[in-house]
Order: sequence, then C-alpha cells, then structure tokens
Amino acid sequence: MSTLRFDDRVAVITGAGRGLGREYALLLAARGARVVVNDSGGSLTGDGTDAAPAHEVVREICAAGGQAVASTDSVATAAGGRAIIDTAVDNFGRIDILIHNAGTVRRGSLKELSYEDFEAVLDVHLRGAFHVVRPAFPLMCAAGYGRIVLTSSIGGLYGNHEVANYGVAKAGLIGLSNVAALEGAADGVRCNVIVPSAVTRMAEGIDTSAYPPMGPELVAPTVGWLTHETCSVTGEIFVAIGGRVAKAVIAETPGVYRPSWTIEDVAENVDGIRDLADAVIFPVVPDGHRDHILYSFGMADARSNRAGAQHG
Repeated sequence: MSTLRFDDRVAVITGAGRGLGREYALLLAARGARVVVNDSGGSLTGDGTDAAPAHEVVREICAAGGQAVASTDSVATAAGGRAIIDTAVDNFGRIDILIHNAGTVRRGSLKELSYEDFEAVLDVHLRGAFHVVRPAFPLMCAAGYGRIVLTSSIGGLYGNHEVANYGVAKAGLIGLSNVAALEGAADGVRCNVIVPSAVTRMAEGIDTSAYPPMGPELVAPTVGWLTHETCSVTGEIFVAIGGRVAKAVIAETPGVYRPSWTIEDVAENVDGIRDLADAVIFPVVPDGHRDHILYSFGMADARSNRAGAQHG
C-alpha cells in the first residue's frame, strides 16, 4: 500500500500541545498536512493558561519542514471555538480535518461533585466539541469534504468512579458525532469517535506500573486513518488501547413483543428481553434512527399478520 498522505489538507487539532493531541499534530504534519495546533495550556483541571505548549509543537513541526500555526484560544467558549476555526481559514484558507482532543479532569464522587466542577468539564469536552464543530461543519459541507474525529473515553462507554462529569461529557460526544455523520453524509463529511487510552498527563494519579506499552504513538495511526480521505466509515466508534484497535457498537437484543404489558409480564420475560444471542445493530448511517423504529414496528406487524392468518 502506498503511503497515505495529507498534502494540501488543513487540520485543526484541539489540545495539541501535549500528549495525544501533540502526537496527532506531528503525525499529520509529517505527512503533509498544514496544522493548527490549538492548546490554551491550562492545568489538568483547566485552570490557567500557557502559550508555550502550542508554540513548542509548532516549532517542532516547522523545524521538520512542515507547516503549522499556534492557537491558544479556549474551546470552552463559543467565541474561542470560532476563533480556533478562523485561525485555520485565515492562515490556510480552509479546514478539511477537525480533531477535538482537548480535555480536563476534575474528580469527585457523585455524592460530592460540585456543580462548578461538573460544568467546567462539560465546557471543555462536550460543549467544547460543539464550539469547534459548529463553525467548522458548514464550511466542510460547502466544500464537499470533511473529516471530524471526536474523542470519547472508556469512561463514556462504561463509566468510572469519581468522574460523573467526564463520563457524561464523553457519552454526549457520541451523540454529537452521530448527528454530524448523518447530516454530513450527503456532503462528503465523515465524523467518527476515537476512544483512546494512553499514558499521558491525563493519567496523573493512576498507577500505570503494570500497564503494557501505552504511548500516544499507538493511538495516532488510527486517528490518522479516520482523518484521511480514504476513510471509508462514518458514525462509528473506534477503540485504541495498548496496541489493540477495535470497533465499539451500540447493540440491542431482538427483544420480546407483546400487544400489551404488565409489570409482571416484564418480570416473566426479562431473560428473553436481555438475551444478546442474536444482537441487533443499527448503523448510524444511512439511518439507524429509522431502522430502529422500523425493526420495532415490524415485530408488531408480524404479530398482527400472524393473527390475521389464523383468523382467515
């Protein structure tokens, strides 16, 4: 296979001053992309600012012969999100790729988590995604091309202790990605989710001594493919952890149909309701929403047809 390159493509990467975002920026730039390296340089909890990380990554890219500019605007506000996208348009004339990777952590048990810490994490992860997707998406649709990757988490898929804010934000990103995939399909805009795990600053306070190699370089190639013009999927969730790359799906059991239900009926049928032996998956694109409804209605229609045949 020939090397997959990004010549003439313009990429915006949030949270690109450190960790995973930095790795994405260096990889895409090394393969020809012109990159907006966005990072406000705040602490792990989102406090403060520091322009140095974004500018240092830009210097690395330029020293290697690539093209990049720094953006230190915050994704946490609508104005900041628009400024980030404007940086791409003002410097490079377009935007082809958007990777929302910026993130913060504020821990607290569900019994004690403050509203301030809940909102602050949503501002960066979930609202931050909307703040950059919203101005970038119409530009991509008008150009007839775009690649968007939003960053979810194991915590968004399965939850985790003491990070309800993080779990809520990361789960919400899946919904945003699905809508972007649906609405962008006709205009050549593809949107997918990455669920990455790597030992970076975000792992601060976690004992990683027993982990296998988990550097950002094990995640970046998957994100690279999802942002490439040859990417053949949209509305999907990719997992990258410790060298394993996988697809995550939302699945349903076939379920049990009855023309009417009581609480006792649910109790008696719960094993069948929960039986995943023949799991059903509705791809987001072209229309998982419709397919879900039609599948459910189809069980009622089948029952009605059988009843009609018995009385015929």
